[in-house]
Amino acid sequence: MSVITLLTREGCGMCARAHDELTALVEELRAAERPVDYRQLDVDAPGNTEYRGEYGDMLPVVLLDGEQHSYWEADIPQLRADILG
Repeated sequence: MSVITLLTREGCGMCARAHDELTALVEELRAAERPVDYRQLDVDAPGNTEYRGEYGDMLPVVLLDGEQHSYWEADIPQLRADILG
């Protein structure tokens, strides 16, 4: 099962757009019977200092299975290809 994690922060408009795009992709993949888990993580929440330090200037950041996949926007075509690969 692939795990998509969206790193965000409150008030980030680009993060909200990435969330909407990722939610649609997850629904598409699940409809095609591809197991995928989607998580959203606020880098400013307590306990997330490692993410804030590493990715705080690049938000939104999409991680695929814990590895950086894209930043500043969700690269949906490439993410779909990498998951279906």
